[in-house]
Amino acid sequence: MARKIAIVEDEAVIAENYRDALSRQGYSVDIYSNRPDALVAFRQTLPDLAIIDVGLGDEIEGGFDLCRELRAQAPELPIIFLTARDSEFDVVSGLRLGADDYLTKDISQPHMLARIVALFRRVDALRQPVAPQEEDILERGSLTLNMDRMAAHWNHQPVDLTVTELWVVHSLAKHPGHVKNRQQLMDAANVVLDDNTVTSHIKRIRKKFQRLDKSFDAIQTAYGMGYRWQLNEQAD
Repeated sequence: MARKIAIVEDEAVIAENYRDALSRQGYSVDIYSNRPDALVAFRQTLPDLAIIDVGLGDEIEGGFDLCRELRAQAPELPIIFLTARDSEFDVVSGLRLGADDYLTKDISQPHMLARIVALFRRVDALRQPVAPQEEDILERGSLTLNMDRMAAHWNHQPVDLTVTELWVVHSLAKHPGHVKNRQQLMDAANVVLDDNTVTSHIKRIRKKFQRLDKSFDAIQTAYGMGYRWQLNEQAD
């Protein structure tokens, strides 16, 4: 069964071009020109991937609002921003809202398709069914990651991480105390991001854990080098 991709784009010609490119790769593609129409459709059936423009008609930041609403509805839904807005502020804003990737419209179609394939590959790796006794579970102090079920828990409370965030946390927590530079974190998440957007992901991950535990400080910055996962027992 073909994967279903939703494109939320207010410029019809651009949306059709994307649909043609994705359809040729075997995807089923639906197009929505504004946030309200997309929300109505998503409340009935979620796509396998949402590709969203930031500016939607009269809503200058309609895409950001849609991403926020989608994240509340479906924390694990893969979301990509594809937009002409390329300022650092917009990129960081999109990632802070929980997007898995942020692409600008000057990206080539082959590159765009490669990023989509990479995102689906990560989702598939996490969702592949296995017997309970064979599940890929990582436990580090108060942290439990079940990579087969795409689930993260802190002190037995669920943490709503995106696919990208889950892989970043897994990369850090797998070897506590070891510093991971930004390139290593990008490799683990299978994304291409600049330094600022990696930093944005880290900040967002920290905030999600701190909502559950104000004293959370397991992700530590190694200035000029990267980040490390520090167990509480080691930090004392």
